[in-house]
Amino acid sequence: MHILEVKSRILSNPKHVSMKVNTQSVNFNADKKLINFIQKRMDKLDLFYDKVIQSDVYLKLENTSDKQNKIFEARVSVPGDSFVVKKQCKSFEEGADMAAASLERQLKKRKEKLRAKL
Repeated sequence: MHILEVKSRILSNPKHVSMKVNTQSVNFNADKKLINFIQKRMDKLDLFYDKVIQSDVYLKLENTSDKQNKIFEARVSVPGDSFVVKKQCKSFEEGADMAAASLERQLKKRKEKLRAKL
């Protein structure tokens, strides 16, 4: 999908409602900026597959001295299936970007499979 197609799709649907993303942080409190960033990043998945039912995101801190101690786990539910991605990174933002990119690929594959069956 090209950028112009994405923009026109967003503009042509003014009632576009963002998907509900349930975010849970384990053993710490996530700030509003991080939660808003995750919401925006997960909302973009709707552009690739518009039948997403819900998304659950789990943010965890691992008790290690390693710099990559942040775990970002996302579960995206679609009719008849769900996709789970788990990334361990230096920051939750980096994890969100990597997980969303992986989910984009999976959702595109699912969409192509469904189109092939028709």
